[in-house]
Amino acid sequence: MKIDVNIVFLLLALLAEIIGTIGGFGSSVFFVPIGNFYFDFHSVLGLTAVFHLSSNISKIFLFRKGLDKFLILYIGVPSVIFVVVGGILSKYINPLHLEIVLGIFLVALSALFLIKKNMVIEPNKQNSVIGGILSGFSAGFLGTGGAIRGLTMAAFNLEKSIFIATSAFIDFLIDFSRTIVYYQNGYINPDHLIYIPFLFVIGLVGTYIGKKILEKIPQDKFKTISLALILLIGIITIVKVFFWN
Repeated sequence: MKIDVNIVFLLLALLAEIIGTIGGFGSSVFFVPIGNFYFDFHSVLGLTAVFHLSSNISKIFLFRKGLDKFLILYIGVPSVIFVVVGGILSKYINPLHLEIVLGIFLVALSALFLIKKNMVIEPNKQNSVIGGILSGFSAGFLGTGGAIRGLTMAAFNLEKSIFIATSAFIDFLIDFSRTIVYYQNGYINPDHLIYIPFLFVIGLVGTYIGKKILEKIPQDKFKTISLALILLIGIITIVKVFFWN
């Protein structure tokens, strides 16, 4: 049986990867809403995990000079644990309710940091662990947790190369873990495997293009752009739940 590849979907996936690289929180925050227009929710979760593996390998390679070991430990470890929990629960709970909560959460916090530009969250263990738990659980349950991790890390005022490299490394650990869970849940649909090679290439190309664009963005504007993108993601999430489901 011939399976057609949707070119528009692939172009939107490339755009999601470029914006996700610029924002520093990964492509899933755009890719998941886009994918939901073309596939069922559980299939989107499976595609997202595999797609992210390639894009995060690219980010780790391109931004390998910057890694924050503190955040890898205190955000990464809780994220990996709770992505497994979220991935398992996603099989039993309707995700629409948490999508609404996620959208409101992203809009409220990003707006707060955009308005209160001088507000800084102390880069301590407690804040890091909380951010890791929330982002990991959201990634497993909804397919996207990078925006929550982005909010946490943006508040820490990291230099942009460190921000992206650290976020990508943590995301890679999350994606590796949830890919196993999603496979066991039956989310890796054989009919959609034709997209995997395309998404792998898109992950590499999109990351490279995003890196080149990012090099032209001053450090003082980086945090504002990241938060503005997260605000937009929150609004899109809320609108999608109420009008496109």
